[in-house]
Amino acid sequence: GLTAVIQTQQTVLAAVGEDAEFSCQLLETKDVLQVTWQKSSHDGEKNVATYSKYFGPRVNDGFTDKIGFKYTGLQDCSIVIIDVIQQDEGCYHCLFNTYPEGSFIGRTCLEVYELHEPVVDVRESNSTEEWVVSCSATGRPAPTVTLSVSQQDLSFSQYNTVSVSNTNATFTVTTTAVLSGSRKHSTQVGCAARVLSAPHREVTVMTPVVQQKPDATEDGSYEKITSQSSESNFTWIIVLAVVSVVAVLLVILLVVFRYFFADFVAHFKQHNKTGDLEKIKTPLKSKQDIHENKTPLMNHENEQLRQRTSTKKVPKNISRKASPSTAKRLFEEH
Repeated sequence: GLTAVIQTQQTVLAAVGEDAEFSCQLLETKDVLQVTWQKSSHDGEKNVATYSKYFGPRVNDGFTDKIGFKYTGLQDCSIVIIDVIQQDEGCYHCLFNTYPEGSFIGRTCLEVYELHEPVVDVRESNSTEEWVVSCSATGRPAPTVTLSVSQQDLSFSQYNTVSVSNTNATFTVTTTAVLSGSRKHSTQVGCAARVLSAPHREVTVMTPVVQQKPDATEDGSYEKITSQSSESNFTWIIVLAVVSVVAVLLVILLVVFRYFFADFVAHFKQHNKTGDLEKIKTPLKSKQDIHENKTPLMNHENEQLRQRTSTKKVPKNISRKASPSTAKRLFEEH
């Protein structure tokens, strides 16, 4: 077919999920009977849609949910591939069928790409004057990752890029670099990811601020101040420790003193109470007790004395004079 008089795109880029538009325009006026759209594949060309003056726009079976007409005309026609997926990638033909010259053919190829938003990570380096910045982006084909910094006196170095192939035919590319410069102030770091000639995707982050220690002077005053501060802190720690020990000992002594003092007072009161009770309860000794308390020798002598006395007989002619009380008792009995 003839192609010189057809105006169309050579390549159309579309991201997964977007719509892709193809258009063909016949630059010369021809007697066009029908415009046919075809998809080229390994098996040949397959009609997907047609437009004619008599039948209007028609989408062939199997493509009704995938292809639609944006505008129709025999000299200028455009279709849209809806919700592009990887399988839609390929070349499409537009045919202007004329009579009697034949078909004028235009060719447009669709490239489907995938690009996700990049992810930036900023972490501290071992050096106080450096940051380690890494950026990862996933896409298909493999994206290109570029780092940038807004502050002009800062720069990246020691670049390292790693690409990993994923199971869904995408690639994850990670670029890491060292950002040289002071970490006393925050700065803006950017990461841009690109695929083919499609619009790039970019994100920016701010580096965190790290509080730096004061720099030492030439005479070492910083070290002196630090040493004095450490000594002062150590002295206060010792003082507090001593005060704490003394306080604990005083508390222990106070508790022991109170315990022994209370025990002494209780013992003293009990002793006084017991002495008074003994005085009250101790009875006077009776004559019987005194007699019982005599020694065995005294008891033996007394017993001998009684025996000698009882052996002496009283003379029968001795008359006993009755006492008045006895005479009275006898009188009363008679």
